[in-house]
Amino acid sequence: MKKILSLLALSVSLLSTASAQQDPKAGKILDQMSAKYQALKAFKANFTQTLENDAAKLKENITGDITVSGQKFRVKLAGQEIINNGQTMWTYMKAENEVNISDYDPADQEVSPTQIFTLYKKGYKYAYVQETKEAGEACDVIELSPENKDNPVYKVRVTVSKVDKSVKSWKMFKKNGNRYTYTIRKFQPNPPIDATTFNFDKTKYKGVKVIDLR
Repeated sequence: MKKILSLLALSVSLLSTASAQQDPKAGKILDQMSAKYQALKAFKANFTQTLENDAAKLKENITGDITVSGQKFRVKLAGQEIINNGQTMWTYMKAENEVNISDYDPADQEVSPTQIFTLYKKGYKYAYVQETKEAGEACDVIELSPENKDNPVYKVRVTVSKVDKSVKSWKMFKKNGNRYTYTIRKFQPNPPIDATTFNFDKTKYKGVKVIDLR
């Protein structure tokens, strides 16, 4: 579960300000991007995740969607849902028709999905890389490097639209040779949210086995 959350979230609020040694051009773009998303009450994004590993001759694609509001989120992947209401987390596995319940502690996660757009503010150095085009749209590419050398991720490249400062994609490079690319296919600001969005309603999952790990 922690692996899924860390990947999606680079997938994911840290409040520390950036160091004066940071690249000011990159910092300005990241600040504009972050302000755009933090101004929203909620958002929903459909994405494609591509996993590549050259040594293993591996390339896999999966699709999913994520809904975020403040410290709450709901992630849907093939055969799995992860729901968090800010205090409790439910992880549902469709094949087993089973849900695990646990207390939610952001400190236990490498990266929380709620930190996606503020990750750069603490623990990362950032630099402007280049201009590019993604789906015909002019974009800026920013590279983030973790200050903690024990981090299994050694760099992240974020592609930001020049037009509206939205995130178009990001790529995470891991020391084990895996590369994860997340491409936003559809973005919906302020989607409809109700009381069931960030809570698990077992009445909608007939016969579900509940395992409470709290």
